Amino acid sequence: MKKIVASDFDGTLTSKDTLLEFIRFAKGNVHCLIGFLLFSPLIALMFMKLYPNYKSKQKLFSYFFKGMPIEEFNRLGSDFAASSKHLLRPGGQEMIRKSREEGTEVVVVSASIDNWVQPFFPDLKVIGTQIEVENGRLTGRFLSKNCYGQEKINRLLELFPDRENYYLIAYGDSNGDRKLLDFADESYYKPFR
Repeated sequence: MKKIVASDFDGTLTSKDTLLEFIRFAKGNVHCLIGFLLFSPLIALMFMKLYPNYKSKQKLFSYFFKGMPIEEFNRLGSDFAASSKHLLRPGGQEMIRKSREEGTEVVVVSASIDNWVQPFFPDLKVIGTQIEVENGRLTGRFLSKNCYGQEKINRLLELFPDRENYYLIAYGDSNGDRKLLDFADESYYKPFR
């Protein structure tokens, strides 16, 4: 039976959440701090489960990137990945290497925007939150649902619909990963070392 590994990205394969790191990389520390201060009430409400995660994330994303040409955003994603390899946990990289050697397909499933996750793993499939582009510029809205919770399962099933025909191993480290971990045949709720 075919084996598939589905791993979360932020916190599981990386040592930090990449949304904040990417914004700092793209916009600088001062602009990043100002934006997070402006949105701190929404972020606080999100952490208290009083405001949806995807809405606060989309508002924050829109503040920083709405109107940016997609070519510039993609370049920033590639440059960020190239300069941030230190964020990748060695244990996660080793798991990917071993799994691929054994013929297991590895998929990264992340709530982060796939434009900056994919450059970390050019040879893997990445399922992430997708962004809307009109006339070559970011609208500030998400094209897909935030790839979090149940959406991780939905998107994985779009890619691999015949669930009974493969053995699924999942890795995650947060509440956003729990449904995927429960859906898997074998799961690990911890970050790599």
